[in-house]
Amino acid sequence: MTDAARYAGFLPEGYRSASSEPESTWWQWRGRRVHIARASRPDAPVRVMGIHGAGGHAMALWPFASLAADEGVEILFPDMPIYGLTVEPRPAQVRYRDWIDLLCDLVEAERASDPRPLVLFGASMGGMMAYEVAARTRQVAAVLATCLLDTADPEARAAAARWSFAGKAAPTLLPPVARVASNLRLPIKWLVRMNQMSNNPDLSRLCSSDPRGGGVWVPLGFLADWFTYPHTAPEQFTAAPVTLLHPAADRWTPPQPSQRFLDRIAAPTQSVLLENCGHFPIEEPGLSQLITAARSVIAEVAEYS
Repeated sequence: MTDAARYAGFLPEGYRSASSEPESTWWQWRGRRVHIARASRPDAPVRVMGIHGAGGHAMALWPFASLAADEGVEILFPDMPIYGLTVEPRPAQVRYRDWIDLLCDLVEAERASDPRPLVLFGASMGGMMAYEVAARTRQVAAVLATCLLDTADPEARAAAARWSFAGKAAPTLLPPVARVASNLRLPIKWLVRMNQMSNNPDLSRLCSSDPRGGGVWVPLGFLADWFTYPHTAPEQFTAAPVTLLHPAADRWTPPQPSQRFLDRIAAPTQSVLLENCGHFPIEEPGLSQLITAARSVIAEVAEYS
């Protein structure tokens, strides 16, 4: 069974048969061989780039992507360095800013080769990456995010970390530790609440044991960089409309910190709470709400492109 099929098995019955396998493509970036899962739709008016977080990878989230592809949307979904199938020659040296730089360069490269509007869909910490990439490139038509976890917010840090007190103190504690042990790698599930990835314990176990996703070992330097990274101030963000699609029953990152950040964004925003959904939103009726909201944003982008 493929990775995509294993994760698709957790979708509600009506969505499982719709899940299809992606095409694996490769992109060279700064000495890395980056894996990008794709569903090519040459006639689609809009393309969507998916961005995973610290507990996923392209194939794990592909069942969601394939639902959009089945509706005629072109999809590309990169695996970030040290995750998925991307070949990373120096895993101990990967930093959060490398992820941002990679995504910015990928957006620039994709837009240079294909002028169709590009929507970014960020899952978990990928939501904040989608936001930042849109701010930096100004080549994104819209941002969809299941979470906007601003690590400048102590409550957001407390929610992200496995131990709340450590998350709140991370900007003070991590940098000095990282200065002497920045390349030391630890299992990500030791450091964040991977056991709360889903409200379905079997899916949480799959995510946390997946050697390409939640089972990855990350360098302390990556975590220090993430907890202290200076994201674009929301009051200065005018690059694209932002839609927050936050799971309402998220036991890992509650909606409130994401909503507070969204409320400060200068660009047009909207918010949809996904009823009954955990952090990995597989439950109904929230999953259908996510699909409906994403479909609406994509249709609006297509109409005005």
